[in-house]
Amino acid sequence: MLSWPSRHALAADTVTLPFANGERPLVKYPGKRPLIGLTARPPQLETPFSVFDEGVITPNDAFFVRYHLADIPLEIDPDSFRMTVKGNVDTPLSLSLQELKDGFLASEIVAVNQCSGNSRGFVDPRVAGGQLANGAMGNARWRGVPLKAVLQKAGVQAGAKQVTFAGLDGPVIPETPDFAKALAIDHATDGEVMLAYSMNGSDLPWLNGYPLRLIVPGYYGTYWVKHLNEITVIDKEFDGFWMKSAYRIPDNACACTEPGKAPAATVPINRFDVRSFITNVESGATVKAGDVPLRGIAFDGGYGITQVSISPDGGQSWRDATLGQDLGKYSFRQWSMVLPLTKGEHVLMCRATNAKGETQALQATWNPAGYMRNVVEATRVIAA
Repeated sequence: MLSWPSRHALAADTVTLPFANGERPLVKYPGKRPLIGLTARPPQLETPFSVFDEGVITPNDAFFVRYHLADIPLEIDPDSFRMTVKGNVDTPLSLSLQELKDGFLASEIVAVNQCSGNSRGFVDPRVAGGQLANGAMGNARWRGVPLKAVLQKAGVQAGAKQVTFAGLDGPVIPETPDFAKALAIDHATDGEVMLAYSMNGSDLPWLNGYPLRLIVPGYYGTYWVKHLNEITVIDKEFDGFWMKSAYRIPDNACACTEPGKAPAATVPINRFDVRSFITNVESGATVKAGDVPLRGIAFDGGYGITQVSISPDGGQSWRDATLGQDLGKYSFRQWSMVLPLTKGEHVLMCRATNAKGETQALQATWNPAGYMRNVVEATRVIAA
C-alpha cells in the first residue's frame, strides 16, 4: 500500500515571477524538490525555469503539478488497483497494473506535457485563472501501453465516436463536476495515445498521476488524466463540463479574439502551438561582451522542430542556431549557438519553426482564458 506521507508542504523561500503580483512561495512536497507554489488545495506547482537548462528531459522531482479537484487520492494499493474499460465494447475489462505490464507490448515516447494556461501571467490585458510563468511544462520519457491495444482487447463496437477518461481524484462537494476528458475514437486509437505507468525510468510520481496516467502526445495537459482508472467508449459526443464548457478556445486560426471580446464560437483546446525559449540567460542579466554562448529549447504539437533562429536586436535580424539531438517529434529540441554581442543593451529573441512551416508571431494574441501563449519571447541583456 502506497500512501501520501503525513506531512504538509513547507515554504522554503519565495520567488518573484516577472509580472505583476508575481511573488510566490517555493514549497517542498513529497517526491519533489522546491517548486513554485500557486495553490495548496489542490496542489498546483510550477517548475522553476532554471530547471529547463539542466537538460532536455525534465527530472521527475522538478516536473510541474496541476490538479483541478481537491479530493486527490491519499492511498493507492498497486496490487488492488484496477483500470476498467466499459461502454460500447464487446468485452468490458478490469485490468490490474501488473496485467497492463505483462499482458501488452510496452512502448515508449518522449513527449512534452504543457498546461493550457502556461505563461498566463504574461497575458495583457490580464485574464482570470492561475497566474503562471513559463514553468507549467515538462518533457519526459513515458513508458506504458498504447491505448489502441487495450481498446482492441475490449473490442470497440461499430458506431463508437469518442472515448472518455476519468481518474481517482474527485470533487469536494457534489455540485462540482467530476473531472473527465474525451478524445475522438480515431485519435484514441492512433497508436500514440498511451496509458503510462513509468516516467523517466521510474514509477510515476504520486503528484504526476501514480500509478497510471493518460499520455496524449502533442495535446495540452488537460487531456493527460492522472490516476487513470476508468475508460468509457461512447457513441455520441461527450457533454461533460470539462469538454463542453471548460478548456475551450476561439474557433479560428489564431484561437484569439480582440481583447475584452467574447469569441463567436469555440472548440475544445487541442494541439500545442510552436514555442521556444532561451534557457541559460535570464532577462535583465549582464553578460560579457564578445562571443556569448546561448542555448535553449523548442517544441511544438508533433510536427517536429526544424529550425530555431535567434535575433540579437529585437527582431531586426536573425541567425540560425544549431539543433541538438532529436528525441522525437513530441519532445523538447535543444538548440545552441554563440552570438557575438557588442557592449550595450540587447533584446535577444528566439523563434522556432516546425516541419509544417508554422512559427511564432512577434506580437502576442489574446483570448479570454489566457490559453496557448506562443509569442516570440524577448530576453533583455546588457553586454559589458
